[in-house]
Amino acid sequence: MTCIVSRGVGYVWVFIVKQGYQEIDDAIQSSVITKVKGTAVTNTSESGLLVWGPEEYVIPPQVRTLLIFQTRLKPCTADETLTSCLLFSFCHSGGKCIRNNENSNGTCEIFGWCPTEKDIKPQKPLLKNAENFTIYVKNFIQFPKFSFSKSNILETTDQSYLKKCRYDKKQYPYCPIFRLGDITRRAGCNFQDMATLGGPIGIVIQWDCDLDKGTSHCNPEYQFTRLDATVSNKSIAAGFNFRHARYFKNAAGESYRSLYKVYGIRFHILVHGKAGKFAIVPLVINIGSGLAVMGAGTFFCDIVLLYLTTGRKSYKDKKFEVLKYEKQHTSTDVDIS
Repeated sequence: MTCIVSRGVGYVWVFIVKQGYQEIDDAIQSSVITKVKGTAVTNTSESGLLVWGPEEYVIPPQVRTLLIFQTRLKPCTADETLTSCLLFSFCHSGGKCIRNNENSNGTCEIFGWCPTEKDIKPQKPLLKNAENFTIYVKNFIQFPKFSFSKSNILETTDQSYLKKCRYDKKQYPYCPIFRLGDITRRAGCNFQDMATLGGPIGIVIQWDCDLDKGTSHCNPEYQFTRLDATVSNKSIAAGFNFRHARYFKNAAGESYRSLYKVYGIRFHILVHGKAGKFAIVPLVINIGSGLAVMGAGTFFCDIVLLYLTTGRKSYKDKKFEVLKYEKQHTSTDVDIS
């Protein structure tokens, strides 16, 4: 009885839960466009009074599936020029070691951008109010096998919809505007802590579409994950930063630059999905496979019950009926004349 129930459950699982009657298309085609909105004002001894907009803190300005949101800008050196300068460190190839005498450690003279960088670890983020900024993630998807396409934006004629909505799984599932603080919170992080040293966050958009039920059952699901969550904050691999320079020329034509070390949150946007639709070919294949499995299952259950269970003798007596009979021999005399 147990084997019969198990085979029945397996059959239901294949056809109902796993939808074995559908043809599947998992070759999703996707396009992602992002925009960031928010303005902040800072006044520091390093940079002075600055107004920050997307043109200043989004790198690069035009992005698709990768977005770097700058949370701290630390000037490493200002007005560097190409000249010779001294390094109080190991003298690498190309440098000239200068010593006062044979017993002194000396210094290394190099030709490069001087003065050299002083690397200081930041203690707090520059854009502390950036957690209230928003990211607009516009996603278009297509399943070419079924010629089906859709976007993650609500189809409405209300021009003010995107101005007043914020993503909520229950109330606004088709609002693609996310608050930065909500993204980091859903990823299990505190925005202020993450903004200090930076870090990568993955935004996964999952599309699982049952086209037999209509387009209303094809909805995006969002997942947010900090990609370096396994790295300790004390590790040298923690956070995310990079350097960039701004170049200038003075009135005499001499080149100089300002070097900045940028800490930020790096967003990786990944799109996955599959669509299913009824088709006769997978239906017939799964029916045939199910019947074959049920036959093999009967044989397997017999082996278990006949040889491996404690009640195998009782099962064997009921499965096989032994018929006893007595064979009678008769002889006939035949007279041939």
